[in-house]
This record gives sequence, structure tokens and C-alpha cells, in this order.
Amino acid sequence: MDILLEYLKAFLVGGILCVIGQLLIDITKLTPARILVSFVVAGVILGALDIYEPVIDFAGAGATVPLTGFGNMLAKGMREAIDKDGFIGIFTGGFSACAAGVCAAIVFGFLVSIIFKKTDRTLQE
Repeated sequence: MDILLEYLKAFLVGGILCVIGQLLIDITKLTPARILVSFVVAGVILGALDIYEPVIDFAGAGATVPLTGFGNMLAKGMREAIDKDGFIGIFTGGFSACAAGVCAAIVFGFLVSIIFKKTDRTLQE
């Protein structure tokens, strides 16, 4: 029963983030790229202010998988690197914290591009 509650929490928080994104698409004239960047920046700001960590504790993957979680990871890595390396941590912290995720995205994206054949997306009648 506990695992179902964890899934529900993750689904609710992830769903709320998706609803916010959809409302931004429907109500504003922001492009999807600007909305994605806004989510990352919001995650950085909420992470820097230590507001996002309780959300992660509550929702788990529902908070870490969306782009706000990526922004939070950047802020957290930068904060840890500053504590460890001082001023140079401002430049290295975000990269070291997110290196595994970015590397996985690149490797798996490359593998998928090799495996699947490119098709033309135009509608054929």
C-alpha cells in the first residue's frame, strides 16, 4: 500500500507541473522553448532557496524527473561545489552534478538514432 501512495504523490506533483506547462502554452504567447527554459530556471531558483527539496522528499520522481528537477540539481551541485572548491565551484558545480544525466541523454539519443530509421513526417494522402 505504501508504494501506491508513493506513486500517487509522484503522479500528482508531476501532473501539477505538466498542468502548469500546458496552461503556459494555452494562455500565454510563450514558445515551448521559453517555457522549458522557464521551468529549468524555476527549478534553479527554488533549489537555491531550499524550497524544492521538501517537494522532492514528498514526491520523489514526480519532482526530480521534470525540468524543474534538472534546475534544482544544477543549483544543488553548484552549492556543493562552492562549499568544496570556493569561487571556481560557480563554474564547475552544475556540470559535475548533471554530467551523468546529460551523458545518458546523449548516449541513448545516439543509440536510438542508429536503431530507428528516419521517416518523412509529411502527411501522405
